[in-house]
Amino acid sequence: MQLRDGLGLTASALLSRPLRSLLTLLGVAIGIAAVALLTAIGEGMRGYVQENFAQFGTRNISVRPGMTRTAGLGGLLSSVKPLTIADADALRQLPHVEVVVPMIQGNGDVQFGARSRNTGVLGAGHQMAQAWRFKLALGQFLPTPRDGRSPPYVVLGHTLRQELFGDANPLGELVRVGGMRFRVIGVMEKKGQLLGFDIDDIAYIPVDWAENLFNRTGLAKINVVFGSGTSGLALSEAIRQLLIERHGEEDFSFTTQDDMLRSLDRIFASLTLAVAALGSISLLVGAVGILAIMTTAVAERTAEIGLLRAIGATPQQVLGLFLGEALLLSVLGGLLGLLLMGLLLGALHLSLPGLPLSLRPLFLLLALLLAALVGILAGIAPARRAARLQPVEALHSD
Repeated sequence: MQLRDGLGLTASALLSRPLRSLLTLLGVAIGIAAVALLTAIGEGMRGYVQENFAQFGTRNISVRPGMTRTAGLGGLLSSVKPLTIADADALRQLPHVEVVVPMIQGNGDVQFGARSRNTGVLGAGHQMAQAWRFKLALGQFLPTPRDGRSPPYVVLGHTLRQELFGDANPLGELVRVGGMRFRVIGVMEKKGQLLGFDIDDIAYIPVDWAENLFNRTGLAKINVVFGSGTSGLALSEAIRQLLIERHGEEDFSFTTQDDMLRSLDRIFASLTLAVAALGSISLLVGAVGILAIMTTAVAERTAEIGLLRAIGATPQQVLGLFLGEALLLSVLGGLLGLLLMGLLLGALHLSLPGLPLSLRPLFLLLALLLAALVGILAGIAPARRAARLQPVEALHSD
């Protein structure tokens, strides 16, 4: 039996039962569309988060107070001592350190005249805009402290400026932040959201004023930005040694930007794998459909199999014929699934334009290969059964 004849028999077998074949195709198509769509969403979310974090730079180390240690008998001892503004000033003296940003974060009422808004308040060092690559729409960022004390200035986020001043120029106006008076010195350029957190709806005040506002005795963290002349590992060790000298012990912890990105990458890779596994349940339904239709086809075409064997077809050729039928079903189902996925992606883009989606050509190829693998695995048992039929017994079954 020639290859062309085999393909003709396979196609005619599928076309002879069009409704049954279509339902089987839909089972595979829904599974492939679900796997590819969920994977595209997972990859899109991972890329979105990485892009948002990368905009703050990659040569960044975050130092936080407190370090958890193990004690005898499996206990845990938590040592928490404050990081101070003096610690941040000392870190500026380390080689290769470009920017140091002490930070305290909280919430408070920001008032101007009769307008008031409860929002985030970030106490930060004067180099924060440089460290985070923030740009200003109006004015300037917080100035360098004078004589060890920062002037009472505030910088407004884009949203906060709109809520309090509308389109009016807020520079030079006095606002109250948590009951304290600050003069507006600048307005941030619109930045958007990071992981659901609105960066534009924040009041930025000097970190030493934030200590008084929130009644804090220490910093929430210190961000250190370093140059290309060193590595994050080397600078982390230098920071460790300096702070141990100042504190007398290692009562702090730190992470690099690369550490955070790698952790996020692992988390989203796991989530992508998990949602793809959930979508594979639909693909399993398609595999069961192929198994059912091929088993039925073998039972219905027993006499045809006997005739093929009688005129010289080998068991391997019969096996290939039915495997080809299952493979054709699954590949056509995979192509239909990719078409369905494209329609769903288009609908999602129109209804949720902000949803990050990442569709890679490799995923499309893997989806088709997965569909082919499902067809082969589902069709191998019925195909082997057909190949094992004896010609005389098969002809007598009609």
